[in-house]
Amino acid sequence: MLLRIDENVGYTNTMRFSTKALRVSQNPRFNTSAVVNPIVQSTTFLFDNLDEIPPHDYTRVSNPNRTNLEAVLASLENAEHCVVYSSGMAAVTAAFALLEQGDHLLMAQDIYGGTHRLVNTVLPKQGISCTEFDANDPESIRRAIQPTSKMLIFETPTNPKLRVNDIEAISRIAHEYGLTVVFDNTFASPYLVTALDLGADIIIHSTTKYISGHSDVIGGAALTNNPDTHLQLFEYIKTTGACPSPFDCWLSLRGLKTLAVRMRQHCENAQAVAEWLEKQPNVECVYYPGLPGHPDHEVAKRQMPKGFSGMVSFEVKGTWEDTRRVCENTKIFQMAESLGGVESLIGAPRVMSHGAMTEEERIERGIQPTLIRLSVGIEDAKDLIEDLAQALALVKPLAASRV
Repeated sequence: MLLRIDENVGYTNTMRFSTKALRVSQNPRFNTSAVVNPIVQSTTFLFDNLDEIPPHDYTRVSNPNRTNLEAVLASLENAEHCVVYSSGMAAVTAAFALLEQGDHLLMAQDIYGGTHRLVNTVLPKQGISCTEFDANDPESIRRAIQPTSKMLIFETPTNPKLRVNDIEAISRIAHEYGLTVVFDNTFASPYLVTALDLGADIIIHSTTKYISGHSDVIGGAALTNNPDTHLQLFEYIKTTGACPSPFDCWLSLRGLKTLAVRMRQHCENAQAVAEWLEKQPNVECVYYPGLPGHPDHEVAKRQMPKGFSGMVSFEVKGTWEDTRRVCENTKIFQMAESLGGVESLIGAPRVMSHGAMTEEERIERGIQPTLIRLSVGIEDAKDLIEDLAQALALVKPLAASRV
């Protein structure tokens, strides 16, 4: 059963971001007197009679914990509707399920490797074609458009080169051609960007990342202001069963309460790390929107006024072996997949986030073997910098060339 996000919520639109994260859909007087919403682990719920379906009847369809999480996420994204899923890729797949056989998709060249893999391995079997466009140049949409184009998907800051695309400009041109604009807001989170306000039609999150924030739960979300789109996104989860468990929803909601505090520290630490990396002789270049030399710095300042996220990428001066040395020898940065948790992670896109691509596809997108991606956590920034310093000291000076 579809629920309005404000049903049984008891909140006002005058609340600000941090207050919404703690109070929307979290009213102790509603069901129990518990200050923290309890986990409703039941798979099924009582009917009072056979004339009306209760608000929750079966957890694959809806659950109180899921409804709570959806309400809070929607309030933070300034959205009317939200559906949460078992993973970020499940949310992307749900958005693509709006397409039909014969439709055409426009996808940004600089996109998460998992989305790229889905588009190139699954969608063709469903009769859906795709053309890539350059999200750094919104006018490229006009060159990529086809008579059967129905949808456009992009992200920003991008993964892993951290370009910041103009959401408003891309959405405006896409809407000229009647396209549904899907925007992946995983890297920024709603604390930094609310893209529905800038023209996007559907917001996607891997809630695994900054939303949940503690690297202990997998999840995803899709948000929209369009009730018909919401119904289709809801019917997808109801039909396919790509739903999160009550405990997963409870964990994500627990993490979401501190999103504003965490994001402020992520941004502060990432800025400090990026500025330090710029000065290192063994670093070829640094990708971080908060640096004045970043090609999209001005767009980022306008579009992300609260900060520039906790993601930093950089290239070492050297070879793939030097990349390995740095990634394998940090002590505080942990070498692992994913991002957005309170702990700092280091990884090589060549074999991690974009490992599904061929070397040629990666090079075409500027993903060199020497590229390293950092998810900067909330530890002390000085410790993070000292850790990177000792690892970078292992890079061989005057390394010949990339291999």
